[in-house]
Amino acid sequence: MNAVAAVRAAWRALTINLLRSVLTMLGIIIGVGAVITMVAIGAGAQARVEEQIQSLGTNIMLIVPGAQTTSGVRLGAQTGQSLTEFDAAAIALEVPEVQAAAPSLRTGAQVVAGNVNWAAPVFGTTPDYFEVRDWPLAAGRNIEEAEVAGAGKVAILGATVVEQLFGDADPIDQVVRVKNVPLTVIGVLTRKGQNSAGQDQDDVVVVPISTFRHRIQGWGGGKLKRVGAISVKVREGQDMRAAEDHVRELLRQRHRIPDGLEDDFGLRNLTEMLAAQEEASRTMTMLLAAVAGVSLVVGGIGIMNIMLVSVTERT
Repeated sequence: MNAVAAVRAAWRALTINLLRSVLTMLGIIIGVGAVITMVAIGAGAQARVEEQIQSLGTNIMLIVPGAQTTSGVRLGAQTGQSLTEFDAAAIALEVPEVQAAAPSLRTGAQVVAGNVNWAAPVFGTTPDYFEVRDWPLAAGRNIEEAEVAGAGKVAILGATVVEQLFGDADPIDQVVRVKNVPLTVIGVLTRKGQNSAGQDQDDVVVVPISTFRHRIQGWGGGKLKRVGAISVKVREGQDMRAAEDHVRELLRQRHRIPDGLEDDFGLRNLTEMLAAQEEASRTMTMLLAAVAGVSLVVGGIGIMNIMLVSVTERT
């Protein structure tokens, strides 16, 4: 029997028992479709976590102030003022595993360009912040050390702020106003997208930390130069756990915290948090694949029964 005759015989057998053939194909389609769908869902979730890790940056730690206690009442996390710019400089200089450390301050403000305005988070930080976050510029230049030292009136905008204020126009060398302070736009950041909390990372205005203190916030912060957070990048190939221990030990020494007392700061290993999410996503992918496999097995058993009935009838 040649191929053409075989195809004709198979087609004739399928059309004779049309309902039985449809049920057989339905079992195959549902089983295979379930496997493909479940695996695709799991792979998509895992890819999303990997995208968040890339947008956050690799080997990142975040140091935040601890809880403030007033008259025996603890006011909650990050209410204290225990971190300073000098702490960030000491971490970058004295911890060998650390590549860069950037102090930062944050507030929300209305950003105005011409007759257009937009409410956005405003960050005051140093040029090292973009190295820590692995966040290159799409256009323009970075903040210079001289502008940090002299509270220069410059700003770098995120992609969302550029879209809202300038549309398709070039924002470089344009002037925006933040709390009535004119700032010249010197750079535009590449697009990062949303973080793990669903916040738009591109909705941001970055200024020198001294500009934030003296011109936007209107308060110098005293001789200690208090900051709201310190972002730390660990060198590639270094042990994150060892770097975390060394940073904690250094800050406890600098803050003169006796043994037995808790830290007056919080240290978060963001990479480990996202890695845990990735592991959970991988486990979920395996679970979904197992469920889809069961569907495929059930469909296969149904097909076997139908084929057995067909062979029995023909016999």
